[in-house]
Amino acid sequence: MEQSIPWQQWIKEGQVSIPAILLKNYSLLGINETECMMLIHIHTYIEKGNSFPTPEELSNRMTLSASECFSVIQKLLKKGVLGIDQSSVKDVREESYSLLPLWNTLMNKLIKEQQHEKLTNTLQAQTDLFTLFEQEFGRPLSPLECETLAMWIDKDNQSPTLIKAALREAVISMKLNFRYIDRILFEWKKQGIETVEQARKQSEKFRQPQKQELAQDKPTTKKVPFYNWLEK
Repeated sequence: MEQSIPWQQWIKEGQVSIPAILLKNYSLLGINETECMMLIHIHTYIEKGNSFPTPEELSNRMTLSASECFSVIQKLLKKGVLGIDQSSVKDVREESYSLLPLWNTLMNKLIKEQQHEKLTNTLQAQTDLFTLFEQEFGRPLSPLECETLAMWIDKDNQSPTLIKAALREAVISMKLNFRYIDRILFEWKKQGIETVEQARKQSEKFRQPQKQELAQDKPTTKKVPFYNWLEK
């Protein structure tokens, strides 16, 4: 019987769910480990029905004194990751801690991080795209060509990978000019082509009859067949 007491106590205490996203990203909020642990203890007390634990109660669970716990709470309130709600029950004012500011701040930070990462990746992809075009054309792009390339991305919402595929199609077809590439992208968009694999299959389908014709007319001559998108 005595050996079962610790297990009984364990079950009686229950469990508290701590969002892993907080443990992974609390540094984004500008809070340290002590402040994060304070939030976790407050979260634990709230889940257990005590929505406004005293500094003394928090001190009993931490290696901080009551005055140090009070100081940490003040910092969390100032940083905007902890709130205090007030309510009135039978003319008695009650206060309770709220972690809603914590979750809102954390979500906003994560959204901004994702947006920043997406923007960085987009800018890098565009830079690589401009570099690739200049390499294939063997010269710097003109202002009008730069504007056209930017329009494909910003206005037409063409992905950099699909623009690269259209450039490759123009190189294979030996028609390296922006008008030809623009026509390719226009036809792909009209046909609902959104991936490089779909574009590759479409190009192969157009080249297949030309391959057969070349094989019949000049079986010993090796040429790269192409589809003239401008004559479509």
